[in-house]
Amino acid sequence: MTIIAVVVTYNRMELLKRSIHCLQQNKPVSSIVVVNNGSTDGTTEWLSTQKELTVINQANVGGSGGFYTGLQYACQANADWIWCMDDDVFPRADCLEQLLLQADRKDVGILAPRRLQEGKIFTHDFQEYNLTNPFASMYSSKLCKQNITSPTEIKGTAFEGPFIRREVVEKIGLPNKELFIFCDDTDYCLRTVLAGYKIVYVPAALMDKEKFFSNDKWSERSKKKKWKRFYQIRNSAYLNHHYGRNWGVKYLRSFNGVMGYILTALVTCPFTDAYQWSDIPKLWKAYCDGVNEKLGIIK
Repeated sequence: MTIIAVVVTYNRMELLKRSIHCLQQNKPVSSIVVVNNGSTDGTTEWLSTQKELTVINQANVGGSGGFYTGLQYACQANADWIWCMDDDVFPRADCLEQLLLQADRKDVGILAPRRLQEGKIFTHDFQEYNLTNPFASMYSSKLCKQNITSPTEIKGTAFEGPFIRREVVEKIGLPNKELFIFCDDTDYCLRTVLAGYKIVYVPAALMDKEKFFSNDKWSERSKKKKWKRFYQIRNSAYLNHHYGRNWGVKYLRSFNGVMGYILTALVTCPFTDAYQWSDIPKLWKAYCDGVNEKLGIIK
């Protein structure tokens, strides 16, 4: 069995080093591919000295573009399974071993590990898609509200450790690189489920996840994450429009979401620098681009 690990990185060299070290403790990983999205912090130079790694250097095309490249390479290299992750998750030494215990099921397309943050379960994984009720989230039956102790079928997970059968990639294609960041994993999982494959959450397969912005105040954290927020709004609107089964889901759900952000900006602009007045038309444009399925890098 050929197992290729794909790690996408951008300007987080120390986290990448830790992630690679953890991967190297997992057996039997056949090879580790690092997709370097144009890092400028010394990552490129460090990777050039790591002869045991396969390194693909490219421009910063976001997480989705990174996984597009990595999965494409792994399939061309005849991987049977592809283990995908960002550079801020760290598989424990027996993580792959635990995933492989579930790999014999022919109906399973993706196996998802359990992530821990500061020792506590961290998950946005869920068991159902809501494509009909615009006044509720797309994500239903979230695992964070359940006590999961055995392998459990889910419908969605993050690109933070999914173990993907090559057959899935051959059938549904590569991740949508035009999403850049956010929702590319949800889109890929939905395509997997629609193609008839199962996704199974494996709670015994553990990964640790880095925590960011833990000491920041709301305004500081919002400023740091604001550029990502535009992608989140646009790509969520895209998912709702592309997969929604009625007008309400296609347009109203995302409209309600963006109006929440616009209202937050209107209320907080006079008092903090988390948002600026010029952000309001950008938020609206993100929604409009999403429902018009206009993707790519936001200028």
